[in-house]
Amino acid sequence: MSEIIRKSSSLYEKMNKCTSLKDISLGTKEQIWTLGMIRRYEKGETILRAKEEFGNIYFLLSGKVIQYNLTHLGKRKILFVLGEGALLNDNVFDGHAASIFCEPVEKCVVFEITKEEFLRLMARDFRLVQGIMGEQERKMWRLSHQLKNTVGSIYMERKLAAKLWKLARDFGIRKRDGIEIDMNISVTFLADMLGAPRETASRLCRELIRQELIRIEKKRVTVSDPERLVSFYKTGKLG
Repeated sequence: MSEIIRKSSSLYEKMNKCTSLKDISLGTKEQIWTLGMIRRYEKGETILRAKEEFGNIYFLLSGKVIQYNLTHLGKRKILFVLGEGALLNDNVFDGHAASIFCEPVEKCVVFEITKEEFLRLMARDFRLVQGIMGEQERKMWRLSHQLKNTVGSIYMERKLAAKLWKLARDFGIRKRDGIEIDMNISVTFLADMLGAPRETASRLCRELIRQELIRIEKKRVTVSDPERLVSFYKTGKLG
């Protein structure tokens, strides 16, 4: 179960670096910090649930989460993998229920403030409005980019290559033999990212391994050569 944890100066610094909060006034940051609370979530807990009303605005201070939705057949389709500093709500301004699910893929620390208080602060500080709108616009751009990479327009091997390259860029740790994605990634997780059956994701992984583009050991994926992987995604050819 999630639990409320004590505020600290180090967590305040993490809040200051949140993408949509970093350029707002110091006074607004301090009010947000005073009015909010910090909660720790375990892997697999639900932060936001689609079609349910939500009363808080959530910012990720540490850890990683996925945002996903369910198809008509009940299959999970992962839309985003988000890291430290991200706004977790899909909508802030209106009174609609959440349209997505959000849950941690590892232990996370989340800053929460009531929607009512947050909207009151937005009315006083236009830079806060700009920050929130800017982050939502970037997510819309990412969604439009994903639509270009649907199954009908790009081979699945290249689609998987693109997603692994993005994860390596966002969450990669450079090692002697490549860039290791700093999270446990199962075949089921990759299938949910692709919107494909698990068997298909497994076959695609074997193909990328055979081409020496990636390595997988104990759910840890290492991108052997990021430039070669992105070249394969863009052209379908191996450099």
